[in-house]
Amino acid sequence: MEQEYRRTQTTVSLINYHFVFCPRYRRKVLVNQVEERFKQLVAEICQANDWIIVEMEVMPDHCHLFLNCLPTDSPSDVMARVKGVTSRRLRQEFQHLSHLSSLWTRSFFVSTAGKVSSDTMKRYVEAQKKRG
Repeated sequence: MEQEYRRTQTTVSLINYHFVFCPRYRRKVLVNQVEERFKQLVAEICQANDWIIVEMEVMPDHCHLFLNCLPTDSPSDVMARVKGVTSRRLRQEFQHLSHLSSLWTRSFFVSTAGKVSSDTMKRYVEAQKKRG
């Protein structure tokens, strides 16, 4: 899928974040109705915050979330919102999760990705000085 640059009044950007995050103690809770509800909640959160879900894969004990965000959205803010809302709502809606103090671990993995590889960008930046 070819992605387009996103434009606001002051920015042009293409910022993609790959997140990986897990339930506490790596519990296998993201199954069946919990998985479906989790996906719905993430879609609602992303729509409300103008984040585009490029790809999402939910495993029983972790989630991969590939999002396109604006430059005003830091990765830690994105994760805080996704984890906070989904933890609260899933624990309210599913009795077997209600005893947990929180659903998610405090940690997460994040990596950036764009239209070109890091090597391509490195070569481009290095070549700027030589362009004269």
